[in-house]
Amino acid sequence: MGSLLASMPGAVAYGIIWGMMAIGVYITFRVLDIADLTVDGSMATGGIVLAVLVKNGVNIYLAVAVAFLVGCLSGLVTGIFHTFFGIPAILAGILTQLSLYSVNLRISDKNSNVPVSARNLSHILLTSGDNKKSIIIGIIFAVVLIVLLYWFFGTEFGSSVRATGCNQAMARANGINTRFNVIFGLVLSNGIVALSGALYAQYQGFADINMGRGAIVIGLAAVIVGEVVLGKIFRNFALTLVSVVFGGIIYYIVQNIVVWMGLDANDLKLLSAVLVALFLGLPYWKGILASKRVKNKEVKE
Repeated sequence: MGSLLASMPGAVAYGIIWGMMAIGVYITFRVLDIADLTVDGSMATGGIVLAVLVKNGVNIYLAVAVAFLVGCLSGLVTGIFHTFFGIPAILAGILTQLSLYSVNLRISDKNSNVPVSARNLSHILLTSGDNKKSIIIGIIFAVVLIVLLYWFFGTEFGSSVRATGCNQAMARANGINTRFNVIFGLVLSNGIVALSGALYAQYQGFADINMGRGAIVIGLAAVIVGEVVLGKIFRNFALTLVSVVFGGIIYYIVQNIVVWMGLDANDLKLLSAVLVALFLGLPYWKGILASKRVKNKEVKE
């Protein structure tokens, strides 16, 4: 039990970082109603860009900002593939994700693993060596991100982006440029994912070419766990984003508990996929059961 409790601060720090990544997934999955697989590549891009910049002595805040912007460019490519070339969103994301593997290797000078330079450790924002500091910094980043998104989606333009996700045909009928809004949503989403990748690279001390593999599954898990656990309490948009971050924390705490109970760590991705499948199928089965109850009630009457 002592080892489990000792691992909890690390789980919370991981959960906050991945919870921010899940906010990026939430924007495409819930706000735009698009399945975007670019995130598996853009998260690694954010981490590698930061590691390379820090290694070359660039200020950490500037490095984080550049990582965010490079992630935005990844989303822009997916948006152009989807809107201007007519490629389905899921396939457009796969194409961008595939191309990002080569781009990431180019950025890292063909190194699959880029350590965050030890000489700059005093300027690193998050580190696994100081979980308390990492949790505080992570919370600050998450709060600022949620406040900015809450403000943005309350503006006229932000509301038009949400309207695009709700009903594109109706949005177009009201004079909204849905093509631009979809591109912007993908840009914003992948920028946030790359930002979390930049924080993640700092926390673990290196960036890896495969660090974003399976990110979409973890992001969906965080979104769905947050909705299931806190959805009935957190109905406000800002609180919904908070629930996504809490979903990431809950996910990693549960993961730590499962590993502590003896599950092979190699089976964690399988467990994540099964959990996401179950939670995604829950509304469908609820609908079937509800319709059966209605039919039974009608038969009795």
